[in-house]
Amino acid sequence: MKATFRRHDTANYLTNDAEITAYLAAVAEESDPALTVAALADVARARNLSQLARDSDLSREGLYKALSPDGNPSFATVSKIAGALGFRVVVVPVDEKSKPA
Repeated sequence: MKATFRRHDTANYLTNDAEITAYLAAVAEESDPALTVAALADVARARNLSQLARDSDLSREGLYKALSPDGNPSFATVSKIAGALGFRVVVVPVDEKSKPA
């Protein structure tokens, strides 16, 4: 019997708002901009990408480009995408114990 595998796509597991919120919060803890953009791409795929493009006032192609692995979206674009997904980007103080040395 030959094993078959499917490519893992996180978007397939983001099935409700609670999971999406927990996922984005966990990613935000990493303080990695590229990881944050990748997570937004996962959430965008989990929801309707065409509707997200309309809600964010971005073209669908622009949205794909911004959220691609080679994309380098501006803060304004990330903020628009987050807003269209029902989130906002906030800045919070870093806990002294968790600061890098």
